[in-house]
Amino acid sequence: MTIRLIADGRGYLRRCILDKLVAHSNGSIEVVCHLGDSDSDFHAACLQRMEVRRGRQGHLMRAHVARGAEIPLLASPDYFWMLEQGIEQMYRSSSNYRYRGHNLNHIQDYLDYYHVLADAYAQQIEESRATHALFLNMPHLGYDIILYHVAKTLGLKTLICSQTFFADSFFSMESIEDFGYLSVVGHDAPPISIDKGSAPAVENTSLIFNDERWQQSGPRGRIKFQAILSLLWHLAICDPIKLLRPSYIVSLLKRVANIYGSLPDWRDPFAKFFHVNELAYFEHLAQYERCSCDMDVPFVYIPLHNQPEMSTQTLGGKFRDQLLVVEAIARILPNGWRIYVKENPRQTAYARGPMFFHRLSRIHGVQLVPSETSTYELSSRAQLTATVCGTAGYESLRKGKPVVIFGGAWYGDFPGVFRWTDGLDLEAIASTRFQHHELETALGRLYGRCHSGVIELLYKDKSKNFDLDANSDLVAHTIHKLLTGSGPLSFAK
Repeated sequence: MTIRLIADGRGYLRRCILDKLVAHSNGSIEVVCHLGDSDSDFHAACLQRMEVRRGRQGHLMRAHVARGAEIPLLASPDYFWMLEQGIEQMYRSSSNYRYRGHNLNHIQDYLDYYHVLADAYAQQIEESRATHALFLNMPHLGYDIILYHVAKTLGLKTLICSQTFFADSFFSMESIEDFGYLSVVGHDAPPISIDKGSAPAVENTSLIFNDERWQQSGPRGRIKFQAILSLLWHLAICDPIKLLRPSYIVSLLKRVANIYGSLPDWRDPFAKFFHVNELAYFEHLAQYERCSCDMDVPFVYIPLHNQPEMSTQTLGGKFRDQLLVVEAIARILPNGWRIYVKENPRQTAYARGPMFFHRLSRIHGVQLVPSETSTYELSSRAQLTATVCGTAGYESLRKGKPVVIFGGAWYGDFPGVFRWTDGLDLEAIASTRFQHHELETALGRLYGRCHSGVIELLYKDKSKNFDLDANSDLVAHTIHKLLTGSGPLSFAK
């Protein structure tokens, strides 16, 4: 049987991988629809931003006439969850957070577009007689998660490949929900040495999202010229009449200067984007910067994820609403314990409106700690760490501390990890002990289930002696085996 593939893969690296996949399959694989860039069948990013940019087959919706092809979605027991997930991921491209945002405003706009796009995908799948769907990244941008929903609902065999934190390898799975559940089939690599108590970056991996300045006290910031330009650019686009009111501009600049003066100097809130929502977010955040943090009391450490990101938008499930994590822990918090929540140092206003801070302040036993509080010290001195699926959980494991996870964490099957279920006993979890060599064995087992190769362009420069042609050959060969079932997956629930 010929595998007829609908593939989501943007960028020249993924284009090369798909070309090699077809060339080496001897006719057993055909890409019947490729969502990528302008040299692909359809331009993927324009579907997210609602732009008219054509691929080789034009625009997906150019000649589309709805026939209700997406109606099977309605029969799915997960329909309302899929709808919420798709809308939430589309929201990341709204004008509140992007200069090149789409023009969806009301919830009905999002509902309408979800169904228009889902129907267009469903028709494309029917007309192309696609049998399989391949995602060369975890769906997390809106247009791709909707394609995933449609492919799953219509019964296509799906394969998701996602770059790992190891520089030269990627994970594979058939469903998003499989992420973090190690396949029983695979090569058990030797244990990987871990310097106990150290930060993950010491292992020559690509966990590059931390900066030592974020963990240290330092001078307060000062307003920067780029922030002034961002403010003026925002007014010019969104409210140009305000440019004729110097007093209004001066008052805004004073508020911006106060924010910079309240935050550490490494925080540059408005360097790339200014919006009144951003202003409100940072003014609320600044109120917590002078709070004290008593680490001599027993506490649970909850580090927040940056949003929007794959970790919450896709792998978090319902806990993409991170305050649900805080509320769940508060519900079972032992007497005398506290919950210390640390905001992600890269976070901006997305999913962090004034109501977020109001809701957080109402939760029993919770304190938002200052930005410069060291995450290393917090995870070291906490009774345990609770996270959706963040690296801070792995950091805690390296210190011999247990972790409660609420989403799909790559270390989900490691010793010391507890997946969230209602009624967990936090005191019992905090008393859990595991041997450090067990963690090293688990990391080796995970590595043994990775596949060699680079599928994310960001990681190209982290690979030793990267060769585009050789890498594309290697990855294509592996994907061919995964699609035909002759190779083991990394994760299988």
